[in-house]
Amino acid sequence: MKKTLLSLLLGLLVSVSAFAQSRTVTGKLVSAQDPEGLIGVSVLVKGTTIGAVSDLDGTYSIDVPAGGTTLVFSYIGFRSHEEIIGNRSVVNVTMETDLQNLDEVIIVAYGTADKGNFTGSAVSLKGDQIANRPINNVANAIEGQSPGVITTSASGQPGSTPDIRIRGVGSVNASSSPLYVVDGVPYDAAISNLNPEDIEDMTILKDASSTALYGSRAANGVIMITTKRGKKNKPNFTFRVQQGTASRALPEYDRVNADQYYPLVWESLRNSQLTGGKDLAIANTYASENLIGVLGYNVYNVPDNQIVGTDGTLNSSAVNNFQSLDWFDDIVEKGGRSEYNMTYSGGSGKTDYFASVGYLDEKGFIINSDFQRFTGRLNINTQATDWFKTGVNLSATMSEGNNARTGGSTNYVNPMFFARNMGPIYPVYAQTPQTGGYILDEFGGRVFDTGDLIGMGLPRRGTGGSPGRHAYQEALLNVDKFDRDVMSARAFAEVTFLKNFALRTNIATDVTSYLDIGYDNPIVGDGAPAGRTNRANSRINSYTFNQLLTYTNTFKEKHFVEVLVGHENYDYKLNFQSLAKQDQILAGNIEPGNFVTISSANGRIDRDRIESVFSRVNYVFDDKYSISGSYRADGSSRFYQDVRWGTFFSAGAAWNIDKESFFDVEFFDMLKLRASYGEVGNNNLQQNGNTLFYPWQALYDLGYNNASEPGILQASLASEDLEWESNNTYDIGLDFAFGRRFSGTLEYYNRESQNLLFDVPLSLTTGLSSKSQNIGTLSNTGIEFSIQGDIIRNNDFKWTASLNVSTFKNEFKKLPFEEQITGTKKLMVGKSIYDYWLREWMGVDSATGEGLYRAEEYAENDATTRIVGQDTVTTRQNNAKYHYAGTSIPDFFGGVTNTFTYKGFSLNVLVSYSVGGKIYDGVYANLMSADPNGNALSTDVLNRWQNPGDITDVPKMDVTGAAQTNAASDRWLIDGSYLNLRSVNLSYTLPKSLLQRISVAGASIYVAGENLGWMSKRQGMYVSGNFAGTTSNTYTPARTFTVGLNVNL
Repeated sequence: MKKTLLSLLLGLLVSVSAFAQSRTVTGKLVSAQDPEGLIGVSVLVKGTTIGAVSDLDGTYSIDVPAGGTTLVFSYIGFRSHEEIIGNRSVVNVTMETDLQNLDEVIIVAYGTADKGNFTGSAVSLKGDQIANRPINNVANAIEGQSPGVITTSASGQPGSTPDIRIRGVGSVNASSSPLYVVDGVPYDAAISNLNPEDIEDMTILKDASSTALYGSRAANGVIMITTKRGKKNKPNFTFRVQQGTASRALPEYDRVNADQYYPLVWESLRNSQLTGGKDLAIANTYASENLIGVLGYNVYNVPDNQIVGTDGTLNSSAVNNFQSLDWFDDIVEKGGRSEYNMTYSGGSGKTDYFASVGYLDEKGFIINSDFQRFTGRLNINTQATDWFKTGVNLSATMSEGNNARTGGSTNYVNPMFFARNMGPIYPVYAQTPQTGGYILDEFGGRVFDTGDLIGMGLPRRGTGGSPGRHAYQEALLNVDKFDRDVMSARAFAEVTFLKNFALRTNIATDVTSYLDIGYDNPIVGDGAPAGRTNRANSRINSYTFNQLLTYTNTFKEKHFVEVLVGHENYDYKLNFQSLAKQDQILAGNIEPGNFVTISSANGRIDRDRIESVFSRVNYVFDDKYSISGSYRADGSSRFYQDVRWGTFFSAGAAWNIDKESFFDVEFFDMLKLRASYGEVGNNNLQQNGNTLFYPWQALYDLGYNNASEPGILQASLASEDLEWESNNTYDIGLDFAFGRRFSGTLEYYNRESQNLLFDVPLSLTTGLSSKSQNIGTLSNTGIEFSIQGDIIRNNDFKWTASLNVSTFKNEFKKLPFEEQITGTKKLMVGKSIYDYWLREWMGVDSATGEGLYRAEEYAENDATTRIVGQDTVTTRQNNAKYHYAGTSIPDFFGGVTNTFTYKGFSLNVLVSYSVGGKIYDGVYANLMSADPNGNALSTDVLNRWQNPGDITDVPKMDVTGAAQTNAASDRWLIDGSYLNLRSVNLSYTLPKSLLQRISVAGASIYVAGENLGWMSKRQGMYVSGNFAGTTSNTYTPARTFTVGLNVNL
């Protein structure tokens, strides 16, 4: 069979060159703005794949085969134009500016599509929407720019990537992240490896109609990224340099100072005595006498028992002699950013090329966090003959960096957690009690105060002050770094034959080598006293090989047909090894050989394979009516052989109403109604955040040995009936343009995820607690609206604006259980994945200062239960009634962009926003404890209850009552609305008259800023940190200011 196919293909290649006679057509392409000629205009013989590109002076030459009657001219920013050739050998055309991009060509699965006839839902972000922005990751360019797409704000950790959700949340226990496709092939490396400077276009495919050809990996949408290629004109050299700073974008929560802190803790101690039945005078004396016994530290010049008097006020003679009490002063530093990019591109005859090199150096605003990246790319394409073209696109990335250990929200090593929650009486460096002054070591250096230096005659911190730990010192001594090398290759070869056929093959590979290096010092923290080190090394190889046969033809000038059939193989391999050792021998050497004892050593290889066949048919009649359909079958190694194959399909239709003869409304430039339905899959099943490569197999855990006897433990049962999660989406949209200025889209979608993966409980007799099964349905419905256009347009000044607004509603339709409570959420049919299930907070008892909850049960003899008005309330958290308390899903979200241009100046402002939804601010809750015991406190505690009759929502300070009042409840919910000044860019293009004197083709200078300010309900709250609506002590976003220079030679 293979020999037959090869013989047939060779026969076609030999015969195609002599298939038909052709003639040469030449011409010149100009516009009103460029009367001397347009460079880089695409010229295509309609109904074929034969094309050319205009050169420096706008001239072109193309060989038109017999039967070719029409030329199609297209250029970014201009309307596509068709010209019948007739008997002419010279065809000149004046291109018209397309202010609304009505004839835009967008990148879709395995090809391109005319926006005017496209039946699916897609949003395209051009390179100029990314250019000049000081971002290290192309994903950061998406926030606020696409309807239906919601993102988190990337953390301040240099090199970090935001999370993205397209049209809601598609799964509970599988991935909800979109598929990234780079230059036509799924990309298996981290998206942060791509240099934004190399990006030509980014298209977000949102509905199943546009994503179905990617089958089992397209359930959560697809982000298509196209890198730059050369244009066939003179060589072009560009140089871009950026220098900038990075700092905290979010200010810190307001926290009390030392003068406020001591009386608050005193009050907490005093009230605990009153609660225990002591009289007021005894309770006051107890609090004054035991204040330092609890907190340990006295930063004033007065005796311990005189800091706070028995009246609860700070001693007026107390003077704070301590320094370095705000840990953020040492942990937060001034970050920086340097980026350099060079590109060289061009083309001559039938070959184009693009080469780039880039270097990025980012320093975070948290101590010992940084990111460096070197990138290189070479993209060469050639039209070897009239019927054969080929190309190769190679890229390499080397990156390394140091990570701030902010992954664990309450880990002592987390500098954000430690600095935020450290009481304002504990210094970074050891100081002499009462008198102050730094204590120096034998070398004259300051001594880090770990809060337990009792041997030096110093006190011990209170429990809430994390005695024995020192996040700043640990950040200086520990190591958490990575070294990553990535190589990617894309190559294609395409043969055209029989006029309307094209046979293309693509081969691609992504190779990632990743080394993670960790070290915990033996002086303080988790590594003390022995010291420990670890290494994790992974190598990922993925290969994609596909063959595409395309037929395109136009019949009688009105009937356009495109048929695609294809076959694809995908092979993924992960090789992972890890090693951990402890007991450091020599200081200064963190390599494993310098440690004695092996703590653990592991390794594994994971494989994932997919074989696919697919097809797509597009039909357009007279540019009025469009229909499309696609089909794909995927066979995945992740499922048992009997259910390994999944089929996915889509169908769509579009009607260009404005082109009907009965629609005589000059106001509208375009009015298109479209609808689609499709089914796609999700094979990226996960468990506890880890990808399941073998979910259907019975698996066993190793390492359960008995001395020298090997042992294993069964981890899961076989699930031979386990299959894909599927996403079925209906979409209806209205695309419009009017007034030759404005265009937009209004859409409604209904996305239903079926066969959701859940761990279903098993009988204890099986020896396992659960088994993975496909039981569950989750729906997402939403409305999207976008509009953009020129508000003001004249010779020198133009104001362009865009607005997008989106909503989505999430609801479970089917679950394998009645309810499942996880943290602050409860999953239940009829509710969403992000609905809060919390105790109902009823405020503060004005008579006693105790916190109140709505009671689950009332007992007449229970002193903790009482009736207030019409409500039965309790002070005991275990008797509090739970209820659904809202959702983290916003009412609507989106972005607003304004661009102002005046002569050589351009100002671009992007604002992202979210309205509605709630945030569970657990970070704030920790700062509101009624028993701080060394932990920091929010200034809101100053509004606490103090005396009978006080009306407030903050309970009294009370050591014994803190566990009740600080329990998880809807007390900690707050409005999640925010407004983020996401990006501001001011640029100036130098005049050509000046540049010509120095032989420079173009140059511009610019000032840019990112994350310039959040407006939200509470200062310090990282409101857009995740989709679940919870806060944590993570690395908050960075605000960057950058000055840049672009030079084009």
